[in-house]
Amino acid sequence: MGPDPQYVGKLHSNSDKGDGSVKYILTGEGAGTIFIIDDTTGDIHSTKSLDREQKTHYVLHAQAIDRRTNKPLEPESEFIIKVQDINDNAPKFTDGPYIVTVPEMSEMGVIRTALHNMDREAREHYSVVIQAKDMAGQVGGLSGSTTVNITLTDVNDNPPRFPQKHYQLYVPESAQVGSAVGKIKANDADTGSNADMKYTIINGDGAGVFSISTDKETREGILSLKKPLNYEKKKSYTLNIEGANTHLDFRFSHLGPFKDVTMLKVIVGDVDEPPLFTMPSYVMEVYENAKIGTPVGTVTAHDPDAANSLVRYFIDHNTEEDRYFTIDASTGTIKTAKIFDREETPWYNITVAASEIDNPGLVSHVPVGVRILDVNDNPPELARDYDVVVCENTKPGQVIQTISATDKDNSANGARFHFSLDEGLSLNPNFTLRNNEDNTASILTRRRRYSRTTQDIYYLPVLISDGGVPPLSSSSTLTIRVCACERDGRVRTCHAEAFLSSAGLSTGALIAILLCIVILLAIVVLFITLRRSKKEPLIISEEDVRENVVTYDDEGGGEEDTEAFDITALRNPSAAEELKYRRDVRPEVKPLSRNHPSSSLDSIDVQEFLNQRLAEADLDPSVPPYDSLQTYAYEGHRSEAGSISSLDSATTHSDQDYNYLGDWGPEFKKLAELYGEIEPERTT
Repeated sequence: MGPDPQYVGKLHSNSDKGDGSVKYILTGEGAGTIFIIDDTTGDIHSTKSLDREQKTHYVLHAQAIDRRTNKPLEPESEFIIKVQDINDNAPKFTDGPYIVTVPEMSEMGVIRTALHNMDREAREHYSVVIQAKDMAGQVGGLSGSTTVNITLTDVNDNPPRFPQKHYQLYVPESAQVGSAVGKIKANDADTGSNADMKYTIINGDGAGVFSISTDKETREGILSLKKPLNYEKKKSYTLNIEGANTHLDFRFSHLGPFKDVTMLKVIVGDVDEPPLFTMPSYVMEVYENAKIGTPVGTVTAHDPDAANSLVRYFIDHNTEEDRYFTIDASTGTIKTAKIFDREETPWYNITVAASEIDNPGLVSHVPVGVRILDVNDNPPELARDYDVVVCENTKPGQVIQTISATDKDNSANGARFHFSLDEGLSLNPNFTLRNNEDNTASILTRRRRYSRTTQDIYYLPVLISDGGVPPLSSSSTLTIRVCACERDGRVRTCHAEAFLSSAGLSTGALIAILLCIVILLAIVVLFITLRRSKKEPLIISEEDVRENVVTYDDEGGGEEDTEAFDITALRNPSAAEELKYRRDVRPEVKPLSRNHPSSSLDSIDVQEFLNQRLAEADLDPSVPPYDSLQTYAYEGHRSEAGSISSLDSATTHSDQDYNYLGDWGPEFKKLAELYGEIEPERTT
């Protein structure tokens, strides 16, 4: 302590004679800074205060050397300087000040309460100073102190309490259902969840009219309206409301019930209310076609207040439908303002308003629906345009079409239809009608066969009547087309236009077909013109009347084929020529004469005549091989068996079954239609 260096110790060597020839050197921890040495005397001093709590000892090395030669006189030696402790540090609390929470009413602990049952609600925070001394508190010792802050935590040891035992609340009768009409609160000295409570209406005449809920933030009871109030019926309500803690601590149940009850009186305030209709909505009816001014119905409203003011009625003209009706302002009777058509609009919706004469600003509304009743004012008609087809080969009594009808009137005036043929006309010999008694009718044929060539379209007037009161009827005409059909009833064709339409040919396709036909005709005309310009003799003789064309389907071998088909294989062997001409060049041989006396034709047999003509053709070299047309202008004598033609047949039909003709293909369809299933025609 102090500014002067502190003597620590002394170094001395036996070689030191005191003449200053020995020099002392000090090295090690703190040498030259903290510790210094007198190199002549060897005295060691400390130049600074030492703190044992920072460093407890220092290790130093000392050596004595010859001052003149700087050679060591003794080996280097080590020594330790220890710092002795003194009481220079007072006790300290490292974590102070301390904060401690202790539940109120707690038992004694390490830090003990000096008071029994300490109440948080009376005092919540405490500060305690704690001192620590060293040297067991003896004189000269040091001391240190710290502060302990103690907070008492809350427990549920206080029940809720209403500040008043009686409350009064004013609520107007116009209050909306579901709205909050008032608040009530019970006080609880506790905090947090220990102060949570629930409010309940435990009894009273208003328990069904009001409800109460708890606001979790403010812990208030919110009183709401469950049903509408009516001052004229009940002017006040009395409610008993209970507030009770929701989190109980059974350690403190001896402190009493943790709930409280108060009485709330609700005063209902009178408010001038708008008129009240006797019904929430009205439904009225009126017949269509009723005259303007026909009564539809009456609405009724009254003033719910004690004054019972008079009420006037009017219609809100917000839509076009509201202009179709009028209302009597005094009686509320609704009348028509136009003639209605149920088939156009079957239902109207209007809004009727009512207000007090003394206070027109108070208005109430009610919806009114007007149903337009049906009157049988629409005759029935066919359900659609029918395309009726009858087959040429149809049978009598066959159903060719089933028709139905519709009626714009409702089912009471149009659900039952009756079909019949027009009685004003004569009996139809072609078709008849059968009423099926299920709102449909069937068209039936009355004869066996129909021909497109004779008549391709028939018209059948049909009379339809409904079951309304009074009944209405209408006449419609069905168009029936005659068509050719398959055996299974499928329509094949009706006429040329229908055939082309059914084939799906467009106008462009028809033009292309016609153009092809024109080109073919032009080619044929050109070919005939070229033949005539060459003046080639026709093969057919002038006296020939009939022709028998025989075609040999032989094409030939083209240009390399110098010999055409040898037709001698078809000729009489006895008339075969030895010299064969080229078949593609007309020979220059003069043709044989074919003139025969007409008298000889009557005396020869047909077979003989044919053989004679065949021989002439075989021997005639001028006949080209590519054309073997021969004409036999002789019919022969009448057959002894008679004619086999059906033209002169008797009127009675054969018993033979010709149904197999329908299986021969499309080439025999017409023949199958002529001879298939022929029965005697019935006349009616």
